[in-house]
Amino acid sequence: MDTLSAAWTLLLTADAELMGIIGLSLRVSLTATLIATLIGAPIGAALAIWRFPGRRLVLLLASTLMALPPVVAGLFVYLALSRAGPLGELGLLFTPAAMIVAQSILILPIIIALVHAAIQPMQREYDDMLTSVAAGPWLRVRTLMWDARFVLVTAVLAGFGRAIAEVGAVLIVGGNIAGVTRVMTTTIALETSKGNLELALALGLILMFIAFAVNVVMQGLTRFGRQYEVA
Repeated sequence: MDTLSAAWTLLLTADAELMGIIGLSLRVSLTATLIATLIGAPIGAALAIWRFPGRRLVLLLASTLMALPPVVAGLFVYLALSRAGPLGELGLLFTPAAMIVAQSILILPIIIALVHAAIQPMQREYDDMLTSVAAGPWLRVRTLMWDARFVLVTAVLAGFGRAIAEVGAVLIVGGNIAGVTRVMTTTIALETSKGNLELALALGLILMFIAFAVNVVMQGLTRFGRQYEVA
């Protein structure tokens, strides 16, 4: 109870270290989610609409990478960004940029797979109508993505939830440097091992609140989307 009380005190007083860690975590995860969405959403829609050689292989790869262990993704990013790697000259290793890259790679397959699953049945339903108006490929993509916007937002939230809770990849490529690359998940792991349970618990409560908020928004969008379709 003393530990819980101290954790609440850190939250209520907006402890500077706590706020810095939370802010960095949100910046990294939101940026990674935005990048993955801008890349993955059009790819997922295109895979649902167009037929081309290797399409099934791409879908299989996306589905497989959804289960990619974060430490494996972190390892590949580390090798690419290390001094001996092909991108070593950029000097991104152990920076927030490296963490954004790692998280983007982790959530990109999730965005692609969920968008594809949402667009594919709509493609069958709208195909005759879009063909009758001679809709081009990009018009098809825009039309179907707009009509599936509630599902797309749910996919984005799912990706953000994966990113904000990730620890293995960001620990490898970020190094957990205080004031530079220390995010909520890596701080919880470190402070728990040090016995500083107050800070770890405060961050854990924030993560639980974020997970709860994301889930509430996803449920609300799903329900609203079904009502919109019925109307």
